[in-house]
Order: sequence, then structure tokens, then C-alpha cells
Amino acid sequence: MQQHKNLLAQISVEKSDEALKMSFVTVDESLTTEQNRAYYAVFYIVSALAYLDDFQNKSHHYLMGQFNKRYIYEQKLFDKSLIKIYKTLIKNREFSDYDFTYKLTKENVLKDIEDAKIFIETIKPYILQRLEQT
Repeated sequence: MQQHKNLLAQISVEKSDEALKMSFVTVDESLTTEQNRAYYAVFYIVSALAYLDDFQNKSHHYLMGQFNKRYIYEQKLFDKSLIKIYKTLIKNREFSDYDFTYKLTKENVLKDIEDAKIFIETIKPYILQRLEQT
């Protein structure tokens, strides 16, 4: 069973890398797509943690809450600045996808992409280390 969870975590890491890469590639084509990919890069990396620690759930807000509770407050593995990034990304993705009057700006989307990169670069080594240990 652990081997299956590790495989799902590894796939989630790969999906995160791909989403982050795509957010940079499409930067001049569609701000909505870039915003979406930046958020999903973070969502997938947190999904990898969820597979490793048995809290996988399809609810985006549940995963964010569990990340905050487990890794920021209880275990204190990561800095509180990461939950701020996560909250901003999920809020901006939701506005971008569902609020048709919301106006994205290239400057804000590029900031979110950079923040997503920081988030992933902080968490990914921890996940890879855990995968190597099992």
C-alpha cells in the first residue's frame, strides 16, 4: 500500500513540475491559463504530501487547510509565508475561473507564478527526501 501512495506522490510531483513549467510557457498567451497553472502547480505538490500522509481529498480548500494545520502549525516544517502564498493563489484562481468581471493583470499573474515557484522549491525537497527513505 505504501508503494502505491509513493507512486501517486511521485506522479503529483511530476504534475506540479509540468504545471509550473506551463505557467511560464504560456505567459503571453492567456493570463487565465497562467493563473490556473500556477495554482495547480501548488495544488499538485500539496497533493503529493496528502498521498504520503493519508489525507488526500478532492476538496481544494480541505487540502489547503490540512497543509496549514499539519505542516505549518503542528509540525512547524515550513514558514507561515507559504500558507499566505497558497491562500492568494487559490483566491486568484477562483476569481480568474469563476468571476467573469475579474480583470487579471500580467504583473499580478507573474507574481503568482513566482510565488508558486518559491512554494514548490521549498516543499519539493522534503517530499523527495521522504520518497527516497521509503
